[in-house]
Amino acid sequence: MKRIGVIGGGQLARMMIPAAINLAIELRVFAEQQDAPASLAVTAVGDFRDVRQVADFAADLDALTFDHEHVPAEVLRALEDSGVVVAPSSQALALTHNKVVMRQRLSELGVAQPRWCEVSEASELESAVESVGGYPCIAKKPTGGYDGKGVRVVHSASDLEDWLSQGSLLLEEKVPFVRELALLSARRRGGEWKPWAPVETRQKNGVCSEVIAPAQSLSETQLGVAEELARTIAEGVGTVGVLAVEVFELADGSLSVNELAMRPHNSGHVFTELSTTSQFEQHLRAVADLPLGSAALVAPGGVMVNLFGGVDADAKNDAWERVPEAKIHDYGKGAREGRKVGHVVVTGDDVKSLLDKAELARSALHAAR
Repeated sequence: MKRIGVIGGGQLARMMIPAAINLAIELRVFAEQQDAPASLAVTAVGDFRDVRQVADFAADLDALTFDHEHVPAEVLRALEDSGVVVAPSSQALALTHNKVVMRQRLSELGVAQPRWCEVSEASELESAVESVGGYPCIAKKPTGGYDGKGVRVVHSASDLEDWLSQGSLLLEEKVPFVRELALLSARRRGGEWKPWAPVETRQKNGVCSEVIAPAQSLSETQLGVAEELARTIAEGVGTVGVLAVEVFELADGSLSVNELAMRPHNSGHVFTELSTTSQFEQHLRAVADLPLGSAALVAPGGVMVNLFGGVDADAKNDAWERVPEAKIHDYGKGAREGRKVGHVVVTGDDVKSLLDKAELARSALHAAR
């Protein structure tokens, strides 16, 4: 039986548990607290920034992977130096640790992305803004941002005074996109690679609210470009496991890379019900260097909606009364305004009908709160 360790006990680790059981993999989770969402598989509690604690956890694993991307690079390199198989590697994860590093690597790979530059001094700002197309533009903190945090639309130099006083920033062109897509794929340690169908993501307040799979009205040319883009990045950075490439679709149908994630991703939750192989099973297959499963869809389409704030048992009952076929995933998190606490998936034929059903279930869950 393969032993796979996961750093982080959040919802992604939680959703790896049934996949691990089905693959006969022993899943061990290193969490910050025992009652984390993945508590059923927590075998160690500690600080993921402490190399000694993490090394002790990883000592007899076949591979180590992640629920989040916050483990310091020096910890990852120390593990690799001691012979631990880290998947994805510290070199690959460097792109998710620092957005400037990501932009630099994507430039080297020659993939389409917004114009960008790094700025560290107020005196550089005017020329930097001009290089990305002028105001308005997008400013991002190179490290630490997620779910819309650490991202700001900039209309003048005064909008950046506070951030520039804290360190260098990434400036990006404000792309006039028509919609946002996510390209999910998985790459095995031995090099085998498989993509899922592109999905459309819809954001509210900078956070993903709905996912439509597969993305509607993509031409065969666009599908080919999307697949080649995802493959180029996966192979170019040598990632192992699930890779999510978030892209902008422009008015002319072209695609431009926005962000990367090297782990199971919110936009891929729909594939738990919609794909022959879920992203959680595929991630574990890839990390364990097992043959990848089929990414074929088992229904014409699916919709995933995120749940925010809190969920209770009575609310679930009401939602299932309204939409019996809804799959409700509760992350076991405490209620907090704006917090992702779960998601709902509905699969079937007609996207509009699926959106309506998913929203009906979500409104029932939110109404109780």
